[in-house]
Amino acid sequence: MACKCGGYYYTLNAKASFDRDLAKTRKFLLRNVSVIRMFTSGFFRSKWRSIAGKRRILSMDAREKSRSTILESSKDKRVPIFVMMPVDIFTLDASGCPRIRKLKALTVSLKALKLAGVHGIGVEVWWGIVERCSPFDYDWSLYEELFKLISDSGLKLHVALSFHSNIHSTHGKGGVSLPLWILEIGDVNKDIYYRDQQGFSNNDYLTLGVDHVPLLSGRTALQCYEDFMLSFVNKFESFIGTVIEEISIGLGPSGELRYPAHPFGDGRWKFPGIGEFQCYDKYMMEDLKMAACREGKPQWGDKGPQNAGCYNSLPSGVPFFEEGKESFLSDYGRFFLEWYSGRLICHADAILAKAAKILKKYQENEQTSVLLVAKIGGIYWWYQTLSHPAELTAGYYNTALRDGYDPVVSVLSRHGAALHIPCLEMMDSETPPTYLCSPEGLLKQMQSVSKKRIVNLIGRNTTERLDKTGLWKIRSNCYNPQAEVVRSFTYFRMNDSIFRVENWNNFVPFVRMMSTDL
Repeated sequence: MACKCGGYYYTLNAKASFDRDLAKTRKFLLRNVSVIRMFTSGFFRSKWRSIAGKRRILSMDAREKSRSTILESSKDKRVPIFVMMPVDIFTLDASGCPRIRKLKALTVSLKALKLAGVHGIGVEVWWGIVERCSPFDYDWSLYEELFKLISDSGLKLHVALSFHSNIHSTHGKGGVSLPLWILEIGDVNKDIYYRDQQGFSNNDYLTLGVDHVPLLSGRTALQCYEDFMLSFVNKFESFIGTVIEEISIGLGPSGELRYPAHPFGDGRWKFPGIGEFQCYDKYMMEDLKMAACREGKPQWGDKGPQNAGCYNSLPSGVPFFEEGKESFLSDYGRFFLEWYSGRLICHADAILAKAAKILKKYQENEQTSVLLVAKIGGIYWWYQTLSHPAELTAGYYNTALRDGYDPVVSVLSRHGAALHIPCLEMMDSETPPTYLCSPEGLLKQMQSVSKKRIVNLIGRNTTERLDKTGLWKIRSNCYNPQAEVVRSFTYFRMNDSIFRVENWNNFVPFVRMMSTDL
C-alpha cells in the first residue's frame, strides 16, 4: 500500500522513517529557530547599497477557451501549499550589507517543510531592497542566494513583487521602507503619497495619482514598476516556470489592490473603525476636479465627502453611510464612489497590463509558463450593513445594492491574472456580532464573481491559525463545492510557532491532506 504526499510516494515502512526525520528536524528547529528576526528599527534608512507548468497568462482572446481548462483543473483536487517567508528574514552584517538571518536554521526549516509535503515558499521581493539607493541600481544578490537555497531544498516559489513598505506593520521589528531615493523625493513633496482629509500622508505606497506623472527622477510610478519587473524577469529568467510558478504583482498597501484607508500601526486607526477616504494628495484632487467638471458639477471636485466620519467612527450616525439625501445613495455619493473606485481599478489595469506583456513571451513554451497573481484585501467588518463603509473607504464600491468586486475581477480576467483571496480560515461565528462582520460572506462573493469571470483563485489566511478547527476551515473553503477549487494556498507565515509540537502535529496532516489527490 502506498500514499501520495507532496509529489513523493511512501510505503508504510518508509512513512515511519519519514516521521522520524520530521521529529529530528523539529527538535533542531525548537533549539535554533526563534525564528529569523529582522532588521533593527529603521534599518532600511541606513546606508548600503510543476504546478504552473500547464498554466498560462491568458489574453482576452483566450478567455473562453480557458473556461474548459479551469473547470477541468477543478477535477484535480490537489491544492499545493506555499508557506510565506518570515517578515524578518534579512538582517545587516558587520559591514552594513544585508544578509539572510540564521542561514542554517532556515535551511533546516525548509527541509522540514519539504518533508511535510509543502510545495513551495512565498517570498516578498522588496522594491526597497533591490532598487534601494538610486534609480536603476538594482541589486538582486540577496534574492539570488535565497532563491537558490529554496530551489536546492526541492521547493517551488511564489514571488510577490512588493512596491510597498511594511515599516508600520512589523510591530517594532524594523521593516522595509520604500527605496531611499523615493523617500528623499517624498521629503520634499509629500503629495507623492496618499493623504487623508487632515493632510496626513502615508508613505507605505505611492499614490496612484503619480502613476502617470514623471516626478520620480524623470519617471512615472508606472515606469518604475515596469522597469523593476523587467529587471526581475531578466535576472531570474531561468527560474520562471520551473522554480518560480506564481508571480504576484503589488498593487497597493500590503501588496493589495486598495487604498490605505485603515492604516495599521501608526495610531490613526483601530478595528473596527470604518476608515477614511484617501484622495487628498494634490494629484488625486486634480483628477477629481476634472472628473467633476466632466460631470457638469464642478463643485463636486473641491473635496471628498465631508460627512463620512473619521478612522474610528462606527457606521451608525455617520450620514454618508446611512440612507439620506447626502448619503452614498445620493447623486454626489454615487459620483464620488464611482470615481474613487474607478481610479483604483484603472491603477490595477495599467500595472497588470505591463506585467502580462512582460511575461507573455514565456507562454510560447509551456515549460516556462507562470501564473500571474493579483492580491485583494479582506475588508470583512461592517459587511452586513447596507453601505459596507469599511469597503467603500478602501476603494471597493461594494454595497448591499451593488457588486463592487465584479469590475475588479473583470480586469484580472482581461489580463489572465489569478485572484489571491483572503479569509479562508475565518468564520462569522468567531467575529464580534456587534460589528456585523462576515468574512464568510465576503469570501463567498469573491468566489462567485471569480467563477463568473473565469478567473483562477489563490487562497490565503488572514490570521494565523494552526489549530485543527482553523486548518479544517481552510480546507473546506479550498474545496467549496459551490466554487472552483483554489489553484494553490499560501500560508502566512513561517515562524517559530508553526514548528511547536502541538501546532506541527496539526499542520503536517493538513498539508498532506491538501497535497493528495482525492
